[in-house]
Amino acid sequence: MLSLLTNSSALTALQNLSQTNRNLETTQGRISTGLRVGSASDNAAYWSIATTMKSDNGALSTVKDALALGTATIDVATAGLNASKDLVDQIKNKLVAAAQPGIDRAKVQDEIGALQSQLKSVADSAVFSGQNWLSVDSGAADYNATRSVVGSYTRDGAGAVTINTIDVDISSKVLYDSNGNLGIIDKDRTAGGSTIALADIDISALTDSAADITTINEYVSIADAAHADIVSASSSLGASKARVSTQSQFIADLSDAITKGVGALVDADMNQESTRLQALQVQQQLGVQSLSIANQNSQTILSLFR
Repeated sequence: MLSLLTNSSALTALQNLSQTNRNLETTQGRISTGLRVGSASDNAAYWSIATTMKSDNGALSTVKDALALGTATIDVATAGLNASKDLVDQIKNKLVAAAQPGIDRAKVQDEIGALQSQLKSVADSAVFSGQNWLSVDSGAADYNATRSVVGSYTRDGAGAVTINTIDVDISSKVLYDSNGNLGIIDKDRTAGGSTIALADIDISALTDSAADITTINEYVSIADAAHADIVSASSSLGASKARVSTQSQFIADLSDAITKGVGALVDADMNQESTRLQALQVQQQLGVQSLSIANQNSQTILSLFR
């Protein structure tokens, strides 16, 4: 039926053209932003998952920074222990030399004293980001022998988040403890009849008597025991650093995996969208022509009255 009031063909063509324009707008938005899901209205489920994962990935970036800080702190403590090990070696060598009859032990003690002072300086200087693991005060109110490095950020199936840490016990790695002298260097050790801390050894008054030579030999044993403790502490710190480094690499890989996962959910396939854009542009042109033809139907009515 040909109607003057209702042009069904034009209405159909207009609906199709409007739908094409909406699809074209969506495709152009995806191309301009690079996102297939840019807001919750595009896909509420994917948008929610991607937004949460992006937030978690930001937290993982902070974890990576914390692990890097922890690695640097361990490196500083390790450097201090290595330097201390060499200094203790030198003290032990000086003590061995002092066992030689006729040697000027006062001068040897001057050298030992300098090395003892250097040991204290090394321990006090092993500071990174306000933390010193080698020279402490265990009597301080805020002292904690367990030093923690943030190691992970996890979210379980129920959405609860947990921050896990890598703990390092420094109680056996401390060189100087001002509370009770419990460090490797300043704690009292016993060898034979001698009980003294490596930091307090003084041979300046010792003679060539058999008793004094025995004392020097006992001091050598004390220095050797301190050296063994430093080696053990260095080994333990090395294991802790390996754990932190492994966790740091895992966090980096996990962050990359999450980034890829988010991309798979929300990123637009530019090849697909560019092809779709060309098809929609053709549909738009055809829709305009179809609407134009449908609108011309009304002109047919005029010919009936001529």
